[in-house]
Amino acid sequence: MADIVMNALQVGSTTNPTTAMQFMKVPQTLQDMQRILDKSNASSEETILRALLRRHRPLSDAVLNAVCEICPSPVDASSKIRKHILSLQRPDASLMDENSMSEFVKVQNAVSRCEVTHNEMEPTLAHCCKFVSTDRIHVNDPELFSQLENSTSSDGNDGKPANIMLGVARVLCGTLVSKKVEYYCFGPKYKESMENNIPKCRIRLYVLMGSTFLKVDQVPAGHICAIYGLEEMQLKSVTLSSSRHGMPLRSFKLGLRPLVKVNVEAVSNADTAALERGLAKLSLADAAVEVIATTKGERILACLGEIHLEQSILDLRNEYIGRDIELRISKPIVEFRESTAWFENEWDDFEHFYNQELVPLRQTLIPPYCEEDGLLHAKNGRSRTIVSGRGMALHVRVLPLPAEVHACLENKAFQEQCSEDLIRLGKALNINSSSPNELFDKLLELVASIDSHGNAFLESEGVQSGFCVKGVVCRPKEPKEVYMPRVAQEKNVTDNGNKVEADKDGFQEQSSKIDIAKSDYEEMKGRICCRNVQDEIQLKDSKAFRVWKDEFRGSLVGGFQSGCAAGPLCEEPIRGIVVILEGIEMAMYERRKKTGKEDDYNLAHPISGGMVVAALRTGIRTSILTRPVRLMEGHLKLTLHSSLSALGPLYDVLSRRRGRVISDAMVEGTDLISIEATLPQSESFGLTSELMKKSSGQVTAPELVFSHWEMLDEDPFWIPTSLEEREDYGEIVLNGDISTGIANTALKFIRSIRERKGLIVDSHKIVVAAEKQRTLARKK
Repeated sequence: MADIVMNALQVGSTTNPTTAMQFMKVPQTLQDMQRILDKSNASSEETILRALLRRHRPLSDAVLNAVCEICPSPVDASSKIRKHILSLQRPDASLMDENSMSEFVKVQNAVSRCEVTHNEMEPTLAHCCKFVSTDRIHVNDPELFSQLENSTSSDGNDGKPANIMLGVARVLCGTLVSKKVEYYCFGPKYKESMENNIPKCRIRLYVLMGSTFLKVDQVPAGHICAIYGLEEMQLKSVTLSSSRHGMPLRSFKLGLRPLVKVNVEAVSNADTAALERGLAKLSLADAAVEVIATTKGERILACLGEIHLEQSILDLRNEYIGRDIELRISKPIVEFRESTAWFENEWDDFEHFYNQELVPLRQTLIPPYCEEDGLLHAKNGRSRTIVSGRGMALHVRVLPLPAEVHACLENKAFQEQCSEDLIRLGKALNINSSSPNELFDKLLELVASIDSHGNAFLESEGVQSGFCVKGVVCRPKEPKEVYMPRVAQEKNVTDNGNKVEADKDGFQEQSSKIDIAKSDYEEMKGRICCRNVQDEIQLKDSKAFRVWKDEFRGSLVGGFQSGCAAGPLCEEPIRGIVVILEGIEMAMYERRKKTGKEDDYNLAHPISGGMVVAALRTGIRTSILTRPVRLMEGHLKLTLHSSLSALGPLYDVLSRRRGRVISDAMVEGTDLISIEATLPQSESFGLTSELMKKSSGQVTAPELVFSHWEMLDEDPFWIPTSLEEREDYGEIVLNGDISTGIANTALKFIRSIRERKGLIVDSHKIVVAAEKQRTLARKK
């Protein structure tokens, strides 16, 4: 009997083994396989193998055996795998002493072992990964509700929100205690330098019993619980620790970024406080929602899409605000970036382009762009910015920076695909190199700062070596300041028969007098062009270079970040530029008693780091204005499925919205086509409804994910000038402003952004003689 049972288990059947043995036994040779194929009429060996594996080696048993053989036991996993999965941020050893480091190691070991202790001396750690909003009727804690009602009545708030916020947490080690112990709260961005500002709070604990939350006094390690009392922290994830030397768990990155932003404000100012509390609760409850408070008082609500935005606003009104208030929702806000393009043949001859007099670009001649501070001292993408008090002048230049070159500089790794862009950039910077690899190494040496938004800041070779740092020493009775180029006015001023020119600030200079500061200025221009390489560095120049390195060089990064934070076109962030500091002039005075050393020279005017930051910011903005300006817009990756009959309307909608199809392929086993395309973010609003309407529902709802930034290759200030252009585009239309009458997409975006931000818009109509009475009667 035992033999019959064993044979039945071997063949996987309870039939008579003597009859099933010949056909159901696992084949050992090719003859056995062919015999089974003949008897079963199977089409291929794969069918037989699938049937055999399904009978003798099921997938569930195979997976279970693999887990038991490969994965470690639960005891080993708690000590080896947990410390990698539940990874605490590693502290900076330079900012912690030995005692603090030993306490951190103690907490880390307790987390890896998942120790359950009730001793107050042992560490306790818990991580709150998300917040949920629940109705009060599901929380069994009358004491909490009485406290909330008393606090609400004392604050004078009539609203009684039915929902409360609870954090969902897992206890990693030790035992969490309710109300008795104050725990340190570590946010995801905590650093060791913030050790003295760690918030502490008392919490209330609840266990999750279906849809009900039951109040408990303590929760041991390994359990999941709900926590009340963390709402005021305004952190989407919190790590609770009984020791101040604990560290937060590494935050989880969703990999998604909000695509739709709107400005939310209450119609009545009395409801503003309730709106802010509701936005804070919404931000905690939904990890994909971002709430941003701007310096202008705007409250920006950012969501992943239009449907997500509608649901978030609905939850904000019904759940988180607590009472019915009237809200004003703005139109969707689209983010843009400001950038620049190359001049024609800018990289051919460095010295020729430096001295070339080009026709001023149109944006430098029309308001409000021509009213930018320091624009009179900028041309061809270069700016000579004068620090307040005229004690220093900075020579700044701006060039385009391709995204591939920025990625190489950020990763410090050369790639062959960006060789052409590197060679062009090297010629524009007047860097002599025989190969792209050498050029890349030189650029890495010149990099002073690089951000994550596609911008970089370089110091020229002359500035790094001190050759292009000039000390300006004037005569004793002359103003101790750097040279200020005279701006010729419409009328020349005469004084005692001698012809002089008056500058913008009212200073006058006789044309026959030699200005030492001007000669130093001309010498600096020659050094930037590398014409005076053999000149020896004087003592005043070496002193100026030492003062620059010791006192002001650290302000370059702040000025670079401030200049790239808002561009001159519509105050949008700047992207895809490289800023080069080409030269520095510093006003100095000479002591009467000379010793022949650097100490004979000192600064003529007190200069602070903030003044250097402001001057560099002005230089970046004016340099961009004197170049061909461009806008950059975000592009979304679109994925959807469509039938063959709906391809025509689909491509028509995408082309009108400036979309570009990347790939289209048939889905196996269906008559659908999978389409991937890119679409500008400004054209994505209302896309789903239009596609459904045009295709009669034969297109699936598109999935939109942010893809990349792309330059809008259109000059926002272009106007037709030649005869052919006027025939193609028509004459310039002036309707009381400086508009062109041409369908310019970039200019339309700039005007809409400036109008939304409350800036002066160039299309505002200027009314001449507004007080004049208008006559409507028609005169015959």
